[in-house]
Formats: sequence, C-alpha cells, structure tokens
Amino acid sequence: MNLLKYILKKIAIALATLFVIASATFFLLALTPGDALSARVEKLSDEVTQRLYAKYGLDRPVMERYFITMKGLLHGDFGESIIYEGETVQQIISEKGPVSARLGIQQMLLGVTLGILLGILAAVKKGSFWDFLVIFFSVLLISVPTLIFALMLQAVFAGKLGWFPVIGWPSKGDFLGGFKYTVLPTLAGCFGYIASYARLLKVSMLDVMNQDYILTAESKGLSRREVIVHHVLRNSFIPIITRLPMSVAMCITGSFFIESVFSIPGLGLYYVNAVAAQDVTIVMGETVILSAIYIFVIFITDILYTVVDPRIRISGGNA
Repeated sequence: MNLLKYILKKIAIALATLFVIASATFFLLALTPGDALSARVEKLSDEVTQRLYAKYGLDRPVMERYFITMKGLLHGDFGESIIYEGETVQQIISEKGPVSARLGIQQMLLGVTLGILLGILAAVKKGSFWDFLVIFFSVLLISVPTLIFALMLQAVFAGKLGWFPVIGWPSKGDFLGGFKYTVLPTLAGCFGYIASYARLLKVSMLDVMNQDYILTAESKGLSRREVIVHHVLRNSFIPIITRLPMSVAMCITGSFFIESVFSIPGLGLYYVNAVAAQDVTIVMGETVILSAIYIFVIFITDILYTVVDPRIRISGGNA
C-alpha cells in the first residue's frame, strides 16, 4: 500500500509539473514581442495577413489561445507548425526524434562509461600521475565548448585524414553502412559526459572511502579490491544515478551546435529555430514531450534509489 501511495503521489506531482511547464512556456512566448508570422506577412496584403492569422489562431485573445492550446495538449494534438508549413509536431518529432535520440544515446553511453572508468581510476590512484592526468583532461574537456571539439574533429579526421565523412547522416535502415557518419559527432558530444562523470564519481568515491563502515570493512581483513567493489562503488553510484536522468533527457533533445556542424537532421536545430521564430506549436509540443520524458526518468530513478541504497526505504507518509 505504501508503494501504491508513493506511485500515485509521484504521478500527481508529474502531472502538476507538466501543467506548470506548459503554461509557463506558452505565456513566455505570448509575452515576447512579435509572433511567428510577423516576418512572413510584411509584404502581404491585409486580407491575406488576416487569413494567415486566423488559420493559426493568432488573431484571438491570449487567454483564449491558451485554453485552446492546453485542450489540444490534453488530447495529444499539438497542432501544425507555423514556420514549417504543412508539418505537424508529431511528424517532426517522429522523423527527427530518432536521429537526435540515436546520436544522444551514443554520446551518453560512450561518455558515461569512460567517465565512470576514469573516475574509478582517479579515486583508486589518488595523488598519483593517473589522478592528475584524469583531473587535467576533465578540466580541459569541460572548459572547451562542444562546438570547438566538433570543428577540430571535423577538420582533422574528416578533412586532413579523410577517415570519416565531413557531414551527413545514415539513411533509414542503413545502420552498419552509415555508422561512420556517427563517429565524429558522437565523439564531439561525449567529452562533456566524460569530464563531469569522472569528477563526480571520484569525489563520491573519496567521500565514501572516509566513512566509518569502510574502515570497519578493512579492519575485518577484506582486501582493498573487495572493499572497493562491494562497499565503495555501490554507495558511490548514488550521485551518478541522480545525474543520469538529466543526461538521458538532454541527450534526446539533440544538440544545436553538433547537428549544425555535421548537418544532422535532428530535433536540436528544429527546436532552436522554432524558439527564435516563436513557433508556439513546435515549442509547446517538444517542451511538453521532452519534459514528460525527463519526469518519467526521474520517477524511475526514485525507485532505483531503494535498490542501490538499502538505507532508503518507502515508509508511511514520508516517501
């Protein structure tokens, strides 16, 4: 029963959060001067302009548009894009979403895996050459913008060496043959994950190593390897699990810079262009969908806490 109450409470919070996000997004766009049709109607007649504004409902009062938009979101109807005429939000997300998701997941898996391994190495070898090397590269990777890495990789490995294509993306059904197109954008986007997760895990492991129960385990005759594997790592992964939801959610949204540099037809460029053009339909649709994904991952993370750390339990009323 406690678990059921916990789940229902989380669902209620999730729905309330989505409502607030959608409402805030709508009103922020509504308060911004101009609209998505401003540039298009400058040279059109008044009659054509009125038709366009009526077509997209931009001639109605703000509150009326708000209720219409929220009603559409409630029924899963995000409407038709204003700047990409004839395309609905569902079409754009279904076509461009898998591209951004594939790239983002590849970046996250590679970056998080390498970051965790380097974090373990730095913590176990604290004060050694390997520790300083990991710290140096972590600071370097997190300080240099992703755009710079993307341009450097493109110039060296695609331009000078010719090992990979300069731009492009695999077509549907061409996973193995088109994998070479994903190598450089994957590398360009994984460096941030490597730096952040390496530093996070190192700090977490060092903190756990100083706990009394670790000293007790060592005093019982357990080897250093056994202590690290069975005690240190398990409790050190709690901050990693806290960070993962953000990484999962963000990796699906797409990267504007990487998708621009490598001409990748993903959600990143579409979303940024929609925000700049005040395309309420796309911005609302993508924001709500991506927020829902993020909130869902957060919910799963809360459940996983009880698995990773046995000290955390769902108890009456305080879950």
